[in-house]
Amino acid sequence: MANLQQPYGLEEPRYTADEQGPGWIAFAGAMLAIIGTLNVLYGIAAISNSKFYLRDVAYVFGDLKTWGWFLLVVGACQLLAAFGIWTGSQLARWVGIATAAGNAILQLLILPSYPLLAITIFAVDVLVLYALIAFGGRSAEA
Repeated sequence: MANLQQPYGLEEPRYTADEQGPGWIAFAGAMLAIIGTLNVLYGIAAISNSKFYLRDVAYVFGDLKTWGWFLLVVGACQLLAAFGIWTGSQLARWVGIATAAGNAILQLLILPSYPLLAITIFAVDVLVLYALIAFGGRSAEA
């Protein structure tokens, strides 16, 4: 029988979860830091009635100023969680999971004021949740 080999360059990658985990965790921390910073800035913009957000939109409940306060608080928690995730703290991982999930819901509720931005941040939150849930519990020393 002939030796059947894969053509050059088509070998299947053999990455294990242990090799992928640190990269995903670094990604999650970086995205939480970026999204947290953006949420703080967007929260301040919503609270101060700046011209950044659309004004004549209907929300499911609440108003733009209310959602601005939520964005500000969630953004500050995300910034703290990002630094904790980089240090390897499991508490920070759980705070990151909670804030990413909360921010995903918040982005869907604030969707009428800036749709494309909210959907983009929602997608990043889903990736952060995947990274922290799938790879966050692994020990870096193993």
